Amino acid sequence: MRERIVTSIFIFAIILPIGYINNITLTWIFLGLIYIMAIFESVKLYKLIPNIHFYTVALLLWTVSYFSDKWLELLLVFGIIFASYVSFKPDRTMNNALPFIYPTIPVLSLFELYKLGSMNLILWLLIIVALTDSMAYFVGRAVGKIPFSPTSPKKTLEGVIGGIFFGTLGGIISANLLNLNLNYIYIITFFISFFAVFGDLFESYLKRVAGVKDSGSLLPGHGGILDRIDGYLLSAVFMLAVLKW
Repeated sequence: MRERIVTSIFIFAIILPIGYINNITLTWIFLGLIYIMAIFESVKLYKLIPNIHFYTVALLLWTVSYFSDKWLELLLVFGIIFASYVSFKPDRTMNNALPFIYPTIPVLSLFELYKLGSMNLILWLLIIVALTDSMAYFVGRAVGKIPFSPTSPKKTLEGVIGGIFFGTLGGIISANLLNLNLNYIYIITFFISFFAVFGDLFESYLKRVAGVKDSGSLLPGHGGILDRIDGYLLSAVFMLAVLKW
């Protein structure tokens, strides 16, 4: 717990000035470092052979994301090229495309959210997911009895319900404080909190399949980068899709 608290303070000390400065280039560099580290961890989780091509494609996608919102179209083009290559060379595996689904699409969605609504949207997402995660833990510890999913045995149904309730409530209040004039704010906030739970659960599933406790060891007390940002990833994709629609 001591390591976890110290690491959390260190993370907060880095994020706070970046959020305060609110510069697109600085934010892009910061999220880009997170993205590359997430790719590194995902290659291990998917049990793939490390290859420079993972990082070459990732850097190309990340560079395009700075100048354009057409990174998804570029990713689809890479997808059909890779599918063609695998069909021609059947000794290759389609699993090599997995890191470019998760965590690529979620992290690129995070940066797209920033470009769409500046730092306020990112702050709103952080508040909802942090409240959902922390309150699910505390409510689960206090009254949790019913197991939620075998994927994550420590999670309880009561904890998940409590986390989503407080995450939704806090998200609605913070949306008003941040002057986010969004339609259907109650529904959107609920589903952001809902997908925060399943973002965490999905990464637990990947670790269970890979047979590892943590995605990495970069953050003492937390594990790896994916262990720390998992709750934000599916929520970011959902939020971007809703706002684009």
